[in-house]
Amino acid sequence: MPNDTINNAIKKAAGEGNNENYEEITYEGYGPNGVAIIVNATTDNRNRTAADIRHAFDKSGGSLGTSGCVSYMFNRKGIIIIEQSSTNISEDELMMLALDCGADDFEAGEDYYEISTAPESFSEVREKLEGNGLQFVEADIQMVPTSYIKLDEHGAEIMERLIERLDELDDVAEIFHNWEE
Repeated sequence: MPNDTINNAIKKAAGEGNNENYEEITYEGYGPNGVAIIVNATTDNRNRTAADIRHAFDKSGGSLGTSGCVSYMFNRKGIIIIEQSSTNISEDELMMLALDCGADDFEAGEDYYEISTAPESFSEVREKLEGNGLQFVEADIQMVPTSYIKLDEHGAEIMERLIERLDELDDVAEIFHNWEE
């Protein structure tokens, strides 16, 4: 083995010259009964990550698709979730505040409020709401499905296994799907 190869391996193990380039890659595929799945990964080895994700899909009865095969079923939105018990502002006041800050939509659930924004205005809306003393359970940009698919018990088990396998991969950053849990 050449001396340079040995020296480079030693330097890499020691952390010297560590100028690895990480890249973000989006994978798309299908789960049971045609559930659309988008996986965002950050990796330094595109081939390893693709093989790992393909393996997770195959082992769980899904199939990895081509770029763009399911992304048309999702809209990119900024989502801010506020727990109702964490604020003493009324639902109407919070809705008006969110809309005044530039939010696109406001929904009230049983225990939470969900505010959605365009991805371009997400940071501005989040900062304005934080400036008004609101605390968030969650605040990030997500891929929101345009429609949902219900699964029977067997399909739900397969889907849970697939998500679990994908989530266990080190390179996987986010998983989005249109399964109605």
